[in-house]
Amino acid sequence: MSGLIPQRFVEDLLDRIDLAELIGSRITLKKAGANYKACCPFHDEKTPSFNVRPDKGFYHCFGCGAHGDAISFIRELEGLGFTEAVEELAKRAGLEVPYDQAAKQEIQQARTFTDALDFACRYYHGSLGSQQGTHARDYLQQRGLDSRIIEEYQIGFAPGTGTALYDAAPKDLKEPLLETRTVSDKYGRPRDLFRNRIMFPIRNTRGKTVAFGGRTLGDDKAKYINSPESDVFHKSREVYGLFEARQAIRQLDRLLVVEGYMDVIALAQHGIRYAVATLGTATNQDNLTALLKQVRHLVFCFDGDQAGFRAADRAMENALELMADGLHVQFLMLPEGEDPDTLVRKEGATEFQQRIDGATPFSRYLFDRQSEGLNLDLPEHRGELRARVEPLLNKMPRSTLRDAMWQEMLRLCGGRNQWQKRQPGKDYKARGWRGESRNRTTEERIDVKLSKDSTLCLALLETPELATEVKSLSDSTRQLEQAGRFARWLLEQNIQTRKELVAGLATDKQARDRFYNLFDGLEHIPARERTLAAARELLSPNEEAARQQRLASLLRNLASLSPEEREELRSLSTGTLKPKAEG
Repeated sequence: MSGLIPQRFVEDLLDRIDLAELIGSRITLKKAGANYKACCPFHDEKTPSFNVRPDKGFYHCFGCGAHGDAISFIRELEGLGFTEAVEELAKRAGLEVPYDQAAKQEIQQARTFTDALDFACRYYHGSLGSQQGTHARDYLQQRGLDSRIIEEYQIGFAPGTGTALYDAAPKDLKEPLLETRTVSDKYGRPRDLFRNRIMFPIRNTRGKTVAFGGRTLGDDKAKYINSPESDVFHKSREVYGLFEARQAIRQLDRLLVVEGYMDVIALAQHGIRYAVATLGTATNQDNLTALLKQVRHLVFCFDGDQAGFRAADRAMENALELMADGLHVQFLMLPEGEDPDTLVRKEGATEFQQRIDGATPFSRYLFDRQSEGLNLDLPEHRGELRARVEPLLNKMPRSTLRDAMWQEMLRLCGGRNQWQKRQPGKDYKARGWRGESRNRTTEERIDVKLSKDSTLCLALLETPELATEVKSLSDSTRQLEQAGRFARWLLEQNIQTRKELVAGLATDKQARDRFYNLFDGLEHIPARERTLAAARELLSPNEEAARQQRLASLLRNLASLSPEEREELRSLSTGTLKPKAEG
């Protein structure tokens, strides 16, 4: 909906907002000349690196690269969308957002829906305290919930009569309740969707009720049911408990993702206030995107049974395409038969917090799960591990993390140090394929350092599909002449595999003559894994130093930057642009 707000209004709004006053109302700022400094609200730090330039209308953190204006600050800090952030700032400035007529109607309809659902939330919560809610209160007391946490999460009770909510609703809210299907008219007459259930309101980041989850107090076939999707509720985008977590911790630095409403509430009651739950059977990419708008550190917590590991595997696979540098994902698998609700009550918050702190990192979880059932002393099993892991790593965006995981895969699959260990001073014997013993001379391994050109040529010989990346790199330097020629020939011949490469050289005399002397002068050829690892390092260089250098240069000349350079500064700050060479 951002396109429905006139750009001129947005610019006027930013001119009216005092950035230092806005940011200063959320964090403590200290004057530093004409500017202000503070510890960054978007990452943990002890030395202030967060700078506010009110005269220029932007902030910048030299630690994590956070950069933007008043709108982006509100969006990042409060977890709001663009439209919500503009509305928040417009309210602060005493302005009304000039939506067009269609947008106004859409917004008004959404507000009517949330008004109806907020009414339902109040009704259910009131019913819990009434005479008819006695059984529900007893159930919650048995589950160990106190009145404070019940009030905070607005837990309620849906009476068992078929039309209790509909009958209690004001006339103007009856239709919205029908449209959100909180009340159903499937059989030609109104009937409440939730009956005889404990009610858990699902609230968006602004605290508006958008849906409900309900747990039966009877013998219904479905233990839990959720509201159907509507114009204000999309199951894959909402996160239960996020609003409450943000209210309790203004600057969230991580989220603990659990599976159920009661898990979130039990953890909150024990002081672990950053637990949330996704809605549905699996954590999909929409869930992950919604979570990553809030924090860069996620800990997934699952029961330690087969279903829990399957859910963790789905979360891991869905996270692969989002695993950029700076994102920290961990997995906490609980003892079998336990869930967060039962375990935190059994062992207490301190021990449960220790479990969270010791959760398994994403990379280790991936390798542990993929190597289950394998004996890495056997070459066949190392090959199987690579066949399992390599397709997963290929789904990840190019990053330092992916390169490091690639190196770990090569280390595990190479395995020479594990299965060919030799101890000095001992006479070793190796057995031939028929079982007879024969003496073998133990040779010391030689580490060979090749030129970049030779390394890439060897890598292309092993893995011709690297040709596009090698050509791109060789086009930017004169040091990779042979590798560039070899890569261009592979691309011209559309050669994708080593088998095709061997066949191409065997049948093309001109190509044989052209590359006959390609590896002259090499006395030792490194192992395939070592060659590919070295090539990957060349093809994925660390550009952080160049980015920081360019960033510092732009910031030094901030007052005289062109619009293009300002855009480059924003992109460099968020890591979405490679640094340009300075002219």
